[in-house]
Amino acid sequence: MYSSLPSQNPKSETSIQLYYFSLYLKMHCQTTGSWGSYMPTPRTNVGDPLERIERLASENAVVIFSISSCCMCHAIKRLFCGMGVNPTVYELDEDPRGKDMEKALIRLLGTSPPVPVVFIGGKLVGAMDRVMASHINGTLVPLLKQAGALWL
Repeated sequence: MYSSLPSQNPKSETSIQLYYFSLYLKMHCQTTGSWGSYMPTPRTNVGDPLERIERLASENAVVIFSISSCCMCHAIKRLFCGMGVNPTVYELDEDPRGKDMEKALIRLLGTSPPVPVVFIGGKLVGAMDRVMASHINGTLVPLLKQAGALWL
């Protein structure tokens, strides 16, 4: 009876598993906010994009400016989630003024691509390289504790 079943292709099985895992993550993040909080950015038409970034960054302990399809942004979100931190995430590609904010982040950092960008306690930590360096050299956890984002 089972001999008539075609042999499973491990490559396609892995693809299917990845597909279902990505669906799970999307559903889980939407229902439980496991990445933290996804905040729609306020829709006011006044203000410089850089001022807006500074204001949004100062409203929560950990703020990540991200693009939803960016793998580095995903990695940063996973890092904080894995540490027990719930960052506030602003997905710039889902914001009508996200392109202006991206340009402001490029000016702020002096580099491109402008995301992910992390603020802790309202202070700029930086892009992926700075966050990972802080994590590796042991200075990230004290920053998170000082901002009230981590209680270990």
